[in-house]
Amino acid sequence: MSKLTVRPINTGYIPTYPKQYHYHHSVHKYYPDISDEKVALPVFTFLIEGGEELILVDTGMAWTDRASAYHHPGSYQPEGMAIHEQLEKIGCKCEDIKKVIFTHLHWDHIFYMEKFTNAQFIAQRKEYEFAMDPIPLYYKSYEHPSLGVKRPFEGIKIDLVDGEAEIAPGVRVFPTPGHSPGHQSVEIDTNQGNYICAGDSAFIMNNFNEISEINYTVTPPARFANMVECWRSLEIQKKRAKSLEFILPCHEPEIEERIKKTPVLGK
Repeated sequence: MSKLTVRPINTGYIPTYPKQYHYHHSVHKYYPDISDEKVALPVFTFLIEGGEELILVDTGMAWTDRASAYHHPGSYQPEGMAIHEQLEKIGCKCEDIKKVIFTHLHWDHIFYMEKFTNAQFIAQRKEYEFAMDPIPLYYKSYEHPSLGVKRPFEGIKIDLVDGEAEIAPGVRVFPTPGHSPGHQSVEIDTNQGNYICAGDSAFIMNNFNEISEINYTVTPPARFANMVECWRSLEIQKKRAKSLEFILPCHEPEIEERIKKTPVLGK
C-alpha cells in the first residue's frame, strides 16, 4: 500500500477573463453562465509527502509587485502565501524539499527557486529549451531578459527528462503538451488511487467536460500553444485518472473549498 499523499498549497491569485483563458470560443454557447468579468484563479503547488523524501510540484507565483507589473494586472500574493511561508505553516522548510518537479516553466510556477537549496529541479527537456528561447509572444510567460528582469531559473541547474519517467517510487511524470511545448503532469500513487497534478494542461476542471452536441470529448481552454496537443493531453489524463476528482489543475478554484475539509489527499 502506498503511503504517499498530496497536499495542495495555494500561493496567490491571478485575475483572468474566462472567455479569454478558461473556455475556447467554440464552446461559449454551451456555458451560458460564463462570466464577462475577471475571475481570480488560485495558483496551487502540491507537496508530495509520505515517501523517502519530500517532493514539491511547482513553486508557485511571484510576489504582488512583480506579478502585477509584468504579468496579469491585479495579480496578488497575500502576505503569508509565498511558498516558503506556506511550507512553514505546516512545519516544513524549503531546505527539507529534495525534489521539485515543474509542470512547466511559466512565471507563476517557478518563483522562489533559490530558497530550495537542497532540491533537485526537474523539467521536460522540450520545455526548458523553449523557455530559454521562446518566441516574443511568450516573453512574459518565461520572463525573457528583454523585459529587464532576471529569469527565476537563471543560473540554476535543472535536470531534464524526455517523456515519461519515474522520479521517485510512486511518482511519475508524463508529457501533457499543449499549454506549453514541454508541459508535463505528475502522477502520484496513493491509497485512494493515482492523483494527477495537471499543471496548466487544464485551467479548470470544466476543461475535462464532454460536450456531446458537438462531439467534443473535452472542453478546450482558450489559451494554448498547440490545440491538438492540448486536446489530446486532456483526453490522456481522463483515461489515466481513476475519476475526475483525482485530477488537480493548478488553477481550479474548487480545490480551495476542498482542502478546507481535506487538506491532505490520498490518505
